[in-house]
Amino acid sequence: MDKHPPQIDMDLLHAALTAVQWPGLNWSIVEKDLACATGRQDALLRLHFDGREAFYLVELKRGLRRATLGAALHQMMPYGKKALLVTDYVTPQMADELRERDVQFIDAAGNAFLRQPPLYVWVKGQRPPEGAVGVAPAGRAFRPMGLQVLFTLLCKPDIADLPYREIATQAGVAHGTVGWVMAELPKLGFIAEVHGKRRLIDAERLLDQWVIAYARTLRPKLALARYEATKLDWAEAIDAPQYDLLLGGEPAAARLTRNLRPGTVTLYGEKTNPRLLIDQRLQPNRQGNVEILRRFWTFDGETPGMVPHLLVYADLLAIGDTRCIETAGEMRADIINQFK
Repeated sequence: MDKHPPQIDMDLLHAALTAVQWPGLNWSIVEKDLACATGRQDALLRLHFDGREAFYLVELKRGLRRATLGAALHQMMPYGKKALLVTDYVTPQMADELRERDVQFIDAAGNAFLRQPPLYVWVKGQRPPEGAVGVAPAGRAFRPMGLQVLFTLLCKPDIADLPYREIATQAGVAHGTVGWVMAELPKLGFIAEVHGKRRLIDAERLLDQWVIAYARTLRPKLALARYEATKLDWAEAIDAPQYDLLLGGEPAAARLTRNLRPGTVTLYGEKTNPRLLIDQRLQPNRQGNVEILRRFWTFDGETPGMVPHLLVYADLLAIGDTRCIETAGEMRADIINQFK
């Protein structure tokens, strides 16, 4: 099965290539949906310029947002200097950030950053055509309730063959929600019947799609409160359950990898415990460095007092700075191993 619905993403690729067909540059698609040593890429492009040529491994991302940028960059890391991000629209602010990170990109509005010495292209501020659609429909499975079911399946792949009611209980959704998600997953290539039992398949591809959809669609709906802490030296050592909370995000990753100093704190639960505000001297702040998110699953994670490791990974990518992406990379192998 193709990595993405081919018509949707090839339309995006062709639109972006048309928008950046400037004099002296000639693009050609060498191959689509290819497998190579660095994994699976959406396309291989050849760029001709000034009697030279350069090759790019393409990552197609519709509806790129700040919250989904980290996941996109993480998925591109194995491509090295051949990586090219292709999307529908890059805002001027995001264009600046991508250039600062040395991430080459083109979009369907004609914005671009290409650095292949002696070639240097830098265009920002071009607006997308009126009526352009960013995020392609992903199906009901990638809506908020569906994402809760997918999260449960990714964390506990063996439950795919359980009765829908049991899956619904662990995912914190209605029985009917599991029914329509499970009906859609075989069409998307994520569930198959093996020896008479339902099995999760192509889980790594599902993981990559889930972390982006989670950051874009589900995570914003989970926000309960946000606070500012003048110091975060308590973050790694906090006993979150004493406040009826679970530790996630950077502090959880710091405990798991011993290779990250938290710059933010993420906690999951049903509400903010007033004792937390007093003990850690937190002040309400919509842009603060401490966030409380609603817990949306019912099963226990791998580490007591902590959210499931997959959610720690997803939150690191949603934060999206370089240190968090690198730490997410350290965690990825262990997460993928649970699918085997």
